[in-house]
Amino acid sequence: MLEFFTFSLSVILISASGVMSPGPLFASNVLYGIKEGLKGGIKVSVGHAVIEFPLVVLLGVGVLSFESFPEFRTLVSILGGLALFAFAGFQIKNVLKQSKLTAAESKHGAIVSGIFLTGLNPFFLIWWFTIGFKLISDALLLWSLWGIGILFLLHIWMDFAWLGLVAFLAAKSKKILSNNSYKLITLGISGILVYFGILFTYEGFFQPQSTISMFS
Repeated sequence: MLEFFTFSLSVILISASGVMSPGPLFASNVLYGIKEGLKGGIKVSVGHAVIEFPLVVLLGVGVLSFESFPEFRTLVSILGGLALFAFAGFQIKNVLKQSKLTAAESKHGAIVSGIFLTGLNPFFLIWWFTIGFKLISDALLLWSLWGIGILFLLHIWMDFAWLGLVAFLAAKSKKILSNNSYKLITLGISGILVYFGILFTYEGFFQPQSTISMFS
């Protein structure tokens, strides 16, 4: 039970780096939130999930294909750690130079926008092929094939919750959280990413057969 709690908390905290990152999907979600409220955010999340679920399954199959190689988990852990450092740096840089959160116009429906803005987002793909790959590897080590579904559920609810909340706030106030509060949240997430980056890298060099533990 403690193992599940530890892994779940790790996934939730790390997933925040992708879920809450500003970008085309976030901006489009704000636009649909202004138009449709919470419903718009849910639709964008559905479109996002249409791309994300098959990607996670395919990556899970890929992980199973390479798990027999002893160097695999070492490589995945180190790459995942380096990716976390890179994402933390990118988010900090983006926050420091960003003056205002804006929403871009979109000609498509919310679900269609969610699909295209997810599938064509290079940062989304990089996140899953590095950080996400490590999480999938850990999930499979803990629960075999069930781990793919467990990981996806632990991650996807955050997409629905965050995008739904942002859309709801956009409809109510015509703007997202104040820029200062959003920047503080993002900086806090970046600090968490640095922590897990250190943890991943350490695991890769010294404990390649273990899974994430926030308490060890």
